[in-house]
Amino acid sequence: MKDTLWHMKPNKAKALMLARRQLSELVCDAVNLEGIPFTLPEIQTLLDGVTVGGHRLADQQIALNQAAAWRMVFKWVETDQFAITMERACELHGIAAKDDALDWGRFRTGSVTIAGTDYNPPAAEQLSALFDQMKMDASRLSDIYDQAIYYFLTMARCQFFYDVNKRMGRFIMNGLLLDHGYPAINLPAKRQLEFNQLMLAFYKSGNQNPMNVFLRSCLDEKIIRIMKEG
Repeated sequence: MKDTLWHMKPNKAKALMLARRQLSELVCDAVNLEGIPFTLPEIQTLLDGVTVGGHRLADQQIALNQAAAWRMVFKWVETDQFAITMERACELHGIAAKDDALDWGRFRTGSVTIAGTDYNPPAAEQLSALFDQMKMDASRLSDIYDQAIYYFLTMARCQFFYDVNKRMGRFIMNGLLLDHGYPAINLPAKRQLEFNQLMLAFYKSGNQNPMNVFLRSCLDEKIIRIMKEG
């Protein structure tokens, strides 16, 4: 798999190093996108093992779950154990969604809705087959970022879990990128309005192109330059 847009050379060690250095930022942006207003210094303090005043314990746990899930992705990538399977996805969801979702660590068994759209996610009994179909369809894409973004968007639209679906999609997206030696995409909280508008349009239409362009634009140019060095 290659990056055909920026022509970065794959380097797993460098991509992992950059992602690890971004951990606080990745967690901060993710929780802010969920409406949990932590500042970056607060997240840094929390990840250092110190509780932060003025926040609900449940919100702090969501941030810690996010960090723990990232660290698991890093571990799998570093030890060549990352894989996009139902078992791995459920294991990761068990970390990311613990005490946050209605149920965690397994696919949903009932129906869900998505706020702001009339789109109805598929029935629970279709999810296993849809996961397999997602992998098959993704394998036909030759660009690594197209493939990774396809996983994120398809997971978000299928809603494999009762909750934490967009976050799970981003973990799978970025795990795939890191595993192939390419830098992760962080979604900045400051672009939340644009993200929400594009996602609502995507849920309705199923057209991934506008979201693909948007997500690629979130990849920091400084990181692209570092990856292209030497």
